[in-house]
Amino acid sequence: MASTDLETRPTHPADPNLDEVPDDVEMSLFEHLEELRLRIFYGLLAVAVGVVGCFLAVRPIVALLEVPAQGVKFLQIAPGEFFWVSFKVAGYGGIILASPFILYQVVRFVLPGLTRRERQLLGPVVLGSGLLFFAGLGFAYIALIPAALNFFISYGADVVEQAWSIERYFEFVLLLMFCTGLVFQVPILQVILAQLGIVSSQLMLKGWRYVILGAAVLGAVLTPSTDPVTQSLLAGAVLGLYFGGIGVVKLLGK
Repeated sequence: MASTDLETRPTHPADPNLDEVPDDVEMSLFEHLEELRLRIFYGLLAVAVGVVGCFLAVRPIVALLEVPAQGVKFLQIAPGEFFWVSFKVAGYGGIILASPFILYQVVRFVLPGLTRRERQLLGPVVLGSGLLFFAGLGFAYIALIPAALNFFISYGADVVEQAWSIERYFEFVLLLMFCTGLVFQVPILQVILAQLGIVSSQLMLKGWRYVILGAAVLGAVLTPSTDPVTQSLLAGAVLGLYFGGIGVVKLLGK
């Protein structure tokens, strides 16, 4: 009798509640725009606070960013050059410090319109995006910047004395770190596209030839220097992230 009950018992489909929007509230266009304005204001306020904080502590930050240069002498070749460099360092630092709060504001804005299924994905995506961004900053600081600087220093060591413009150096360092942090978002983009049903892990794997070409192009375009070492390291990181993202998508059953 028990076996008959098991055989005739209907199977339950996937939970339909996962496709419901729990906070489905009607809002007018002006209310949406007002909400967006508020979130943007909070994000800009966080950036402003971060910039001011970094400007007050700019000298230790500058000293930290000069470490990969291995004792190279920096020159201020124009009046006020270091002053403007301080603003650039504080600007990048403020954006980086405020990025978790900016992400939080983005989440608060889009959350009311998401289904329960989409909300289950939102937390891991936001957390993974933040961790990968800071991992990209660390990779640039620890690997890319020293490799590029070693190449430039050794290339002309027997011909020229190493004395660099403080402004050009920090433009190079800050841009490379920021671009690397953005490049490290590749697995997050893969997961989102897979969850939306746009691509699958098999399709991603089939396009490996194009990915290698694209990684080489990204390495050449995004690095502010022209040395092959930095470009190769960044291209290799892109490939590692891409194939790692395929593994994550495969684990998710996509």
